[in-house]
Amino acid sequence: MKRKKVLFLTLHTFSLTGGIEKVSKTFAKTLDDLKATQQIQSYQVLSMYDDQPDLAYIAKNSFKGFHGKKTTFGVTAVKEGLKADVVILSHVHLLLFARIIKTLKPGVRIVLFAHGIEIWNALAGWKKQMLNKIEIWAVSRYTADQIIHHHGIAASKIKVLNNCLDPYFKLVEPVPKPAILLAKYGLNSNQKVLLSVCRLSSSEQYKGYDLVIECLAQIIKVHPDLVYLLVGKADLAELARIQKLITQSKLQKNVVLTNFVPDDELALHYQLADVFVMPSKAEGFGLVFIEAAAYGCTVLGGNADGSRDALMDGELGTLLAPNDTGAIGEALIAALQKERHDAKAIQKLCFETFGYGRYQEKVLNLLSV
Repeated sequence: MKRKKVLFLTLHTFSLTGGIEKVSKTFAKTLDDLKATQQIQSYQVLSMYDDQPDLAYIAKNSFKGFHGKKTTFGVTAVKEGLKADVVILSHVHLLLFARIIKTLKPGVRIVLFAHGIEIWNALAGWKKQMLNKIEIWAVSRYTADQIIHHHGIAASKIKVLNNCLDPYFKLVEPVPKPAILLAKYGLNSNQKVLLSVCRLSSSEQYKGYDLVIECLAQIIKVHPDLVYLLVGKADLAELARIQKLITQSKLQKNVVLTNFVPDDELALHYQLADVFVMPSKAEGFGLVFIEAAAYGCTVLGGNADGSRDALMDGELGTLLAPNDTGAIGEALIAALQKERHDAKAIQKLCFETFGYGRYQEKVLNLLSV
């Protein structure tokens, strides 16, 4: 293939730690590695809101952050886009710059990452028109289906590129529950621990953690000292709703809201958990599912969204009807009581399927089209 000049436009890459930002960081690393092996000619990453890059993922001279200076970002994006063979957008909010580049240079190849809910919402007419003129890399079959359903985009314009584990993720043996977290949360090593990791947002109430709380009364009849760790930053409205639900159900001793946990501590939380559960209804993919599986957790997810891709249609974990609290409760009781013998095999399958090396190969194949 002709070695291409690639421009990657992002909103955030290194300054936030959400799912889209993790994908952007991993993709930047992919471009850096493809450049190092001379499989692309050059690449550049422009970030609207970042300041400094993480040099473990990207060469400093290939990155520029604009600290929220949107006009300067836009002018630079268009200028560099006119020099590029391929312009890749991390988010649908960047379509305006692609529109300008495409108008000035019709032959340029434009690719949009489609993650989930950000692309399913109502879009302006010109954005829908742009979606019909570009390529879309959807993170799951479900996300691809939603784009087709909501916006009438031809299936031929969409390719599925599942997310992957962090490039620096190392497969490790299942380990005993970390003493530092047992002490932090006042637990003993025999207590059963459920875990969910997600943002708690009043505008995105589809993750299913409230359903887990609702079925805890059923579970604690069997495991009375069980603790449910709900990890993630919460907005004030959602925090109030969840705290009220906990209080009404008299579960103050069984539910811990940890707020934001940095990535280096998140690994310990996966190792602390007996079961990772997130019965979501509208997850674009769910990086947390593959992270949990890779650390050896038993994993339960919803069967109606991108969780199916992340859990390999049930090979990496159990898929449940996300609205059935009775079934969720029964599945959690069964998972907590079952002796685990397949953790290493699940870890290996997860790493082989969603490891960075496999992702890099897929990106190169998509760029080579």
